[in-house]
Amino acid sequence: MMERSHIGRSTRRRFLLGTAGVIGAAALGTSGSPARAAARVARPTVAVLGGGVGGLSAAHELAERDFAVTVYERRALGGKARSIPVPGTGQGGRRDLPGEHGLRAVFGIYHNLPDTLRRIPFPGNANGVFGNLVDVPQVALARSGGREDLHLSVPMSEPAMVPATPEQLIANLRALMETAAHLPPTEALAFANRMFVYLTSCDERRLGQWEHTPWWDFIRAEQMSEDYRRLFGSGATRLVIASRPQETSAHTVASVAEAFFYNIQGRGSDGAPTRILNLPTNEAWIDPWETYLRGLGVRFHVGWTVRDLVMDGGRVAAAEVTDPRGDRQRITADFYVCAMPIERARAVWNDQVLAADPRLVQAATLPTEWMTGIQYYLRRPAPILPGHVLYIDSPWALVSVSQAQFWPGRNLPADYGDGTVAESLSVVISDWDTPGPVSGKPARELSAEQVAAEAWTQLKDHLNDTGRQVLTDADLVTWFLDPAVTGLGGPSPTHEEPLLIHPVGSWQRRPSARTAIPNLVLAADYVATNMNLATMEGANEAAREAVNAILDAMGSSHPRAPIRTRYRPPELDLVKEEDLARYRQGLPNRFDTG
Repeated sequence: MMERSHIGRSTRRRFLLGTAGVIGAAALGTSGSPARAAARVARPTVAVLGGGVGGLSAAHELAERDFAVTVYERRALGGKARSIPVPGTGQGGRRDLPGEHGLRAVFGIYHNLPDTLRRIPFPGNANGVFGNLVDVPQVALARSGGREDLHLSVPMSEPAMVPATPEQLIANLRALMETAAHLPPTEALAFANRMFVYLTSCDERRLGQWEHTPWWDFIRAEQMSEDYRRLFGSGATRLVIASRPQETSAHTVASVAEAFFYNIQGRGSDGAPTRILNLPTNEAWIDPWETYLRGLGVRFHVGWTVRDLVMDGGRVAAAEVTDPRGDRQRITADFYVCAMPIERARAVWNDQVLAADPRLVQAATLPTEWMTGIQYYLRRPAPILPGHVLYIDSPWALVSVSQAQFWPGRNLPADYGDGTVAESLSVVISDWDTPGPVSGKPARELSAEQVAAEAWTQLKDHLNDTGRQVLTDADLVTWFLDPAVTGLGGPSPTHEEPLLIHPVGSWQRRPSARTAIPNLVLAADYVATNMNLATMEGANEAAREAVNAILDAMGSSHPRAPIRTRYRPPELDLVKEEDLARYRQGLPNRFDTG
C-alpha cells in the first residue's frame, strides 16, 4: 500500500513557486499592476463549484496548500453523503430526527477517502473522523416466500497476506460462492470461473471487451437458475449501483467484486470490508469537516446555485451564480473546480465550454438513475442484523440497516424527535421502475405515501415470512423520504440528486479531472478514476487529481495529493501478460471456456 502523506500547517505556509510563479501568472492571464499580479500568484484563488464529497475534498487539499478557497453549494454541504434533519420533528430540546439521502458505508476497498477522514480532527479521536467508523460484522441476504435468510459473517480484521496461486484463487472463489449463496456446485463453479476470467484479464481486455459486455451476458445468466440470476445478476447490480444487469458494464461490476474479493482476504484493504459511522453523518463527519476547513480559511456560500460558465480566450473568466435571494452574480477566481454532479455540471457546460474541451460532449451524455433513501422511525429498537440487509426478492431492490445499534453515543428517544422514536431503520430504494406488490405500479408513479407503504410491505414480506414478527405496523411512528424526490403522485416526478450509473461503454465517456481548459478541473464521481464506480471514494480520488492538475498548471513545487491505486496481486502478473498477448491476437482469455 502506498504510504499516506500528511500536509502539516508549517508545510502549508511554504507555498514555493519560484520562477514557475511567473509562468503560472502568464498561464492565468493575470492583468493589472505588478503588485496585484504578485499577490494573486502568492495566494491563488479557487472557486469550488459544489460542496459534496468531491468539492469538500478538493477544498481540503487546496486549503492545506495555502490556496484561497471559496465553496459554492446550492443545497447543503456534504451533497449525497450528508444526513438530513427532518424539519420540525425535534421537541423538548431534542434535535430533529436524523434523515439521509441513503445508506452511508465506507468500504475496505476505499483508500483515498479514509486518508482524508484521518486528517479531519474529531474530539477524542487520535485518527480524527476515521475513528468514528464502526466495523459491520454481518450482512444478510433476506428472502421472501418463507425462505430462511442467509446471514454472512464479515471479516473484522485483516489476515496475513499470503501469495496465492491461480488455482488457489479459483478454489477460494468457488468456496465463497457455495457458502454465501447456497448454489448448486455447478453454478457456484460457473460463477467462480467467470470471476476468474476477469481476475486474469489484462487491462486492455477489461476496457476493450468487458467494458462493452453487459454483466448479465458476462455471467451467462440466461443459462442459470433463477436464484443465480437474482443473486449474481439483478442482485449484484440493482442493490449496489441501481443499474440493470442487462445494461451494466461487466467491467464495472467485476472490478468492484474483484476489489472486495481481495479485501476479504486482507489483501490491499484499508480495514474491514464494510464500516458505517457511529453517529448521524453530519455529526460524525460533515460538520467537523466544515469546522476544520473554516479553520484553514475556506469560505462557504451555501444556497448559491451555479448557472453558467463565462469563457474568454479559451479560459473560464467567471462563473455566473444566483445567491439565496435569487440575485444573479458573477464570481471570479484563478481556478475553478467543477465539483457538481453530472446532471448539474452538464447544465453549465455551454457551447463555448464544449468547444474548448470536446471530451465533455460525451461526458454530458452520462446517464443517471434514481437511488433514494427512506427512513422508518420505530417505537422500539430493531436490531434486525448488526449490519446491512439486502432484500434479494424485493421488486424495488431494497437495502437496509438498523442504525440505533451503531450509535452508542446517542439515545434516540432522549436525543431526537418527540421522545417516541427508538430506532431509525434506514432503507435505500434502488429500483423505481419495477411495479410494486400492492399497487402494481413502479415507485416513480406513486405518491410519497404509497411509496412508503409499499416499501414497508416489501420489508415485512422478507423479514416476517418465516414466522417471526420482526416488523409490525404498531412499531411504525413515522417515515421520511429523501426530499430530493419531488412531484411524486403528479405527472412529472423528478429526482434532483440521482446516481450516476455505468452502462456498457460508459467508461470511454468519462472525462479525466484535467480538462483542456487551463483553469478548469473536475472533481466529481463521474470522472474516470481507479475506483470505476460512482462513490464517495471516486469523488475523493477525482478531487485529488483535480488539485494535482492545478499544482501542475502553476508549476508548483508543493507536494501533490497522493493517489492510492487498487491492489494488484503480483502472482497474476505473468498470467495477465499472457492474456495481453492473446487479446492482441484476437484470442479469448485462456480460462474463458464453455
